[in-house]
Amino acid sequence: MRRRLAGKVYFGMLAVSLTGPLSAQYDESKVPKYTLPDPLTLLNGKKVTDSQTWMQKRRPEVIQLFETYVYGRAMVGRPKEMTWEVVAEDRHGMGGKAVTKTVKLYFAGKKDGPSMEIVFTLPNTGKPVPAFLLAGNARLNPKAVLDRGYGVIACRIDQIQADAPTGYAKSIRGYFAPPGQTEPASDEWGAIGAWAWALRRAMDYIETDKDIDAGQVSLNGFSRYAKVALWAGAQDRRFAMTFSGEAGCGGAVIVRRGYGETLAALTDRFGYWFDRTLKDYAGNVNSLPVDWHELIALYAPRPVYIATAEEDQWGDPRGSFLAAKGADPVYKLFGEVGLGVDNMPPLETSVGDFIGYHNRTGEHGQNQYDWTQYLNFADRHVKKQ
Repeated sequence: MRRRLAGKVYFGMLAVSLTGPLSAQYDESKVPKYTLPDPLTLLNGKKVTDSQTWMQKRRPEVIQLFETYVYGRAMVGRPKEMTWEVVAEDRHGMGGKAVTKTVKLYFAGKKDGPSMEIVFTLPNTGKPVPAFLLAGNARLNPKAVLDRGYGVIACRIDQIQADAPTGYAKSIRGYFAPPGQTEPASDEWGAIGAWAWALRRAMDYIETDKDIDAGQVSLNGFSRYAKVALWAGAQDRRFAMTFSGEAGCGGAVIVRRGYGETLAALTDRFGYWFDRTLKDYAGNVNSLPVDWHELIALYAPRPVYIATAEEDQWGDPRGSFLAAKGADPVYKLFGEVGLGVDNMPPLETSVGDFIGYHNRTGEHGQNQYDWTQYLNFADRHVKKQ
């Protein structure tokens, strides 16, 4: 849990002093004037006026910008040696209501190489089901999700990349690095890039699983793992939707606002999440070639949902709303309504069509209110398809 109290931000029991590079301001009147990069302007200066140009030219440009300046380039795609096996299965779990199983991926095709577990809890319907693929730990009641007809897939992304600045050597990044390389190059993947890569590899398996409707797999993540889910889904159009719970700075916030957690604070404490290039912009965020409305725009025309919490000012709820709003012009290219509202909604009021947003009461977290909105949003778009 993250909360702000007496000049400090608390991550669970860990207190971080809000001084020096971690200082933050919470006065909306002090947000500087800024100009956002235009998602509909190509690098050559030409305007994007149709969905085909967006998909074929501008979308690849925006992905490359985030790879170069923010999350880093993944140094490998799907390894040709990758295999998997079902290591446990119960088709009569929860009194016959659920199918549970654990699948293990072997990225080098051998059991003593890098591997990752995926744990499935699915409604036992006898037919393929839509599902939420969870990045990291997520607080939810699986039974409530199953009762709505969705499966829950927990992806153990921690097994391929530790959440620590010293985790490179034993990570998937270190495994696929050139011989003798002890740290990533300035534009190579950080931890978020590695975790997002793992979600995409999980999807490689899911596409083969007859219990899952692979065309209706949604990503979900909370806090740092919301950043991961958003980046994975932005890159990979196989994911039907993404649900972001309080992704904050570097996830789903206009960083040029400098409100709450700043880019300087983020890269000072969690620089290993990103490529090393991002830290170069900590003191001059306006020169960063991207902002996070463009990350959300990468989902067009797919649905995406952004959730924030009133008391999580460190995560800048208004900045997330504005990032969602800033993606609207791209959805219009496809004839779809994205967020579709100009003003931030009242507390606990879900808005939007293909871009969903709410700001609930309470602290940094992901609770029943959030999941109710996620399920309602998923119902609406699953039924549409």
